[in-house]
Amino acid sequence: MSAHVHAPPRARPVTIGDFLAGGPTPLVAVLIAGFTIGFFAWYTLLVPHHDALVSELGLFVCTLGGAAIAAWLWFAYAQYFSRRAGSTFARSLRYDALTWVPFFLLWLSFILQPEQTHGSRLFVVCVALFCLGKVAIAARFNQTVREVLLDFVATRIAIIVIAELAAVIIGQRAGTHVEESSHILLAVWGRWDAVHYLDIATHGYQGTDMAFFPLYPLLIKLLGSLVGNHLIAGLLISNASLFFGLLFLYKLLEREYDRPVARRAIFYVSIFPSAIFFSAVYTESLFFMLTVASFYYLRSHRWWIGGAVGFFAAMTRVEGVLLVVPFFIEWLSTFKGDYARGLKNLYAVGLVPLGLFVYMAYLWVLRADPLYFSHVQIHWNRHFAPPWVSFYNSIHQILTATQAQTVANQALEIAFTVLMIAVLIGGWRRLRPSYIAYMGLSILIPMSTSSLMSMPRFALVLFPMFAILARWGDKPWINNLIVAFSLPLLGLFTVLFADWYWVA
Repeated sequence: MSAHVHAPPRARPVTIGDFLAGGPTPLVAVLIAGFTIGFFAWYTLLVPHHDALVSELGLFVCTLGGAAIAAWLWFAYAQYFSRRAGSTFARSLRYDALTWVPFFLLWLSFILQPEQTHGSRLFVVCVALFCLGKVAIAARFNQTVREVLLDFVATRIAIIVIAELAAVIIGQRAGTHVEESSHILLAVWGRWDAVHYLDIATHGYQGTDMAFFPLYPLLIKLLGSLVGNHLIAGLLISNASLFFGLLFLYKLLEREYDRPVARRAIFYVSIFPSAIFFSAVYTESLFFMLTVASFYYLRSHRWWIGGAVGFFAAMTRVEGVLLVVPFFIEWLSTFKGDYARGLKNLYAVGLVPLGLFVYMAYLWVLRADPLYFSHVQIHWNRHFAPPWVSFYNSIHQILTATQAQTVANQALEIAFTVLMIAVLIGGWRRLRPSYIAYMGLSILIPMSTSSLMSMPRFALVLFPMFAILARWGDKPWINNLIVAFSLPLLGLFTVLFADWYWVA
């Protein structure tokens, strides 16, 4: 079959010849992979729980069904990939067939020791290799994926190496600390708030844990049941979310401005001083991905998808509900007087606060206080106050401090707050009104809690700020200044976090 075969038209029925467009070997590989998945689904789910007749029938259904489903998914993805990457259909089939090969590793279950294939651990490894293969192939054909992957890999490897070396060579801050893993290379990622998320995933909500919203620990619990380790599950979720968050940001800013701006923006995000939290068991990566994705779909006028993504953002952090404002602004900018269609699209905005209301309803049942997530913030000396009160409190702590570390922490929190405000004031003319509103509210809300605690971390997910910086960065001296400011502080924050010092 010629290498120039393109995806078959959807109008005609699909034939076996379409599946063989890439040659017989890719089809056989995918069928064997699907057969393998079906066999192990039968072996895991049906064999221990049913009689012989049901088990034999289940084997037939699972293996043939697994092969058929795998072939259909492979074919459909090749169609999609050939359209998006500009590759021929035959070539897409051949390349994508390689990503199904890792499922052959499932047969190692009969060779390896049981502790090495505990639960679904080997299956998760196969799925991870499957996904990594697709990303690698997409990077081969698509410049956007290639540049995002380059920044992601380069910065994450550097952060991981620095954190692990700091944990081993320098050691932990004096005192008693929670150990989320007996392995030091894993334990380094379970610091501070990570302990709360892992506790929620393991034991459910208790006490002050209710200040933390449910989506992230729920995902940890679900994936952890497959992986067999909640800490590893959290790391997988955080890093995968970061990759897709950078991808959405690139696509959003490339559409808003151009490719160089998008390229600089994802780099600035990746090397921001508090970017260590993107790779730890924190909500930053997930919230970043969801908010950027929501904006991406809103700007594409795909209102219901944008609202649905906003629903999950509001279940990740309370600030996710702020997406209601840019949603309404973007909708208003496209409203042309068609009331029926306009109102139908506007209904989608209700999905965003629904995420918050779901958690409030849960707290109402659990604690008879739907705002308990806010009231429990008093544990961290947070309460509602005018934004200038937080500045006053930080300055007061500096003036009355007896330890240099307190002075340094408060100075950093003031500095990052001033940075966010300065960038907004200096660059608001370069942003759409929806971006300005979202950025302004995202700064104002945490400032109105009588404390600037964690502001360097809150700045990390403020993607409009990086859009402004990326536009400024077309001047070499500004680009050099941003990089020179970010990289040393990123290294410092990584070392401090790894050794149980407060960062943000």
